[in-house]
Amino acid sequence: MTPPRTRIALVDPRRPEAPVLEEAAAVLRGGGLVAFPTETFYGLGAPALDRAAVRRVFELKGRPETKPLLVLVDSLAMAERVGVFGPAARALAARHWPGALTLVVAAGAHVPEEVTAGTGTIGVRVSPHPVARGLVEALGAPVTAPSANASGGRPPTTAADVLAYFRDRIELVLDGGPTRGGEPSTVLDTTVEPPRVVRQGAVRP
Repeated sequence: MTPPRTRIALVDPRRPEAPVLEEAAAVLRGGGLVAFPTETFYGLGAPALDRAAVRRVFELKGRPETKPLLVLVDSLAMAERVGVFGPAARALAARHWPGALTLVVAAGAHVPEEVTAGTGTIGVRVSPHPVARGLVEALGAPVTAPSANASGGRPPTTAADVLAYFRDRIELVLDGGPTRGGEPSTVLDTTVEPPRVVRQGAVRP
């Protein structure tokens, strides 16, 4: 298989252009990978329900297969297509989304095991970043969002950082300028009572 030649597309980080987002969504529909800015770092996007594309994320990052992937959605309605939300999870989503709170819920039976790492759960959130959220909306389906770096490497805050890791190994980089870095999303497991903080981050629920 011929390695992809990475294309770089400039995108307005405040008002992303629809044609650019549609191009990125088309790449994802074809099983390609897209790096894109979020409110902290650049993420590495694959269509979350595409097993082969998700495997590429693991392979490129050198990510342990035992580590689940968090995914972005554009709404609670989309989140409920991949996970089971009880009253507590719905209330937390209403309070903190869009925002830096990832909610871990029971995964739907159709969610690839590669995403859940065999845990039976999935972590989902709605990003407040216009490009990240716009990409999910353009695709109409959840998108993976680990940082776009090799595992153990420094998370990227610019498109140049992404290219230093993955040039000509991914199909597209949406260059929305530098991101601010900072704390990652808080990960909260709502499958237990009371909910348990798995990773402390920007939100204190």
